[in-house]
Amino acid sequence: MDFGCHLPVFGPIATRDNVLAFARRMEALGYDSLWASDHVALPHTIRSRYPYSETGQFPLPADANFLEPLTTLALVAGVTERVRLGTTILVLPHRHPVLAAKMLATLDHLSGGRVILGAGVGWMREEIELLGAPFDGRGAWSDEAIRIMRACWATERASHHGRFFSFDEVSIAPLPVRRAIPVWIGGHTPSALKRVVALGDGWHAAFPSVDALENGIALLREECARQGRRFEELTLSVRAGLSIRPTPAGPDRKPLQGSPDQIASDLRRYQDLGVHTVLFETRLRDLEDTVGIYETFARDIRPRFSA
Repeated sequence: MDFGCHLPVFGPIATRDNVLAFARRMEALGYDSLWASDHVALPHTIRSRYPYSETGQFPLPADANFLEPLTTLALVAGVTERVRLGTTILVLPHRHPVLAAKMLATLDHLSGGRVILGAGVGWMREEIELLGAPFDGRGAWSDEAIRIMRACWATERASHHGRFFSFDEVSIAPLPVRRAIPVWIGGHTPSALKRVVALGDGWHAAFPSVDALENGIALLREECARQGRRFEELTLSVRAGLSIRPTPAGPDRKPLQGSPDQIASDLRRYQDLGVHTVLFETRLRDLEDTVGIYETFARDIRPRFSA
């Protein structure tokens, strides 16, 4: 099982010095990947429901720092050598797919083939419509975008004629190192799982309970059978909040929150379900506090999962 860290890309901690120091330290600790979330412009009035909060309220004010993910990962690529670089997730309707393909291919080229595209259709109507994509048609828009990006990465003469985009032969050289970038698709709806099987290399599940993850994997297996794809071809990854406490948490705790023994038990359940990568997100009070959480995991919990 691989372990990744969410970069400090939002809030007061989101500064150049903090990003660089965090990235260097996480690679030195042996973490496998570093990840960045995606928002381009935060509206001061958000009526869309945030799907990862019980209240439905987005947790950041509109004027909070929120670093653009691909720019941030390019900075991180320059001070790391081994760690993978991923988006969690890149909201596909935020960018024209040819532009996104170019930016990702450049990042992959400059990092030596270390990029993972965690991709999704997004949830915030206000932001998606601001950037020009149809919110109600964002699923079909995103499906077409993935096909366009894959074509741009695979050949020097990519063309496409579809519902939302149409163009003759173009090149975005340099191409990715392997003429492909892994696409791990986020979302838990039936449409999202269909997209994983039809267009993805993996499923990137955000903040699921262990039971919900198990149910989602079962549905993903059924969808693979419907589409005639081998389930084993898909990489399973999970993004979850990490909170390490000295004493056990109560029965209503969330996954990866509690004592080291409780967190290790959760990770074993993920491992038994076939999860390949767990991406941790922690509180962001200050750099020392955040780094300390990851140091504790690397010292007290990760050795239990060493080969």
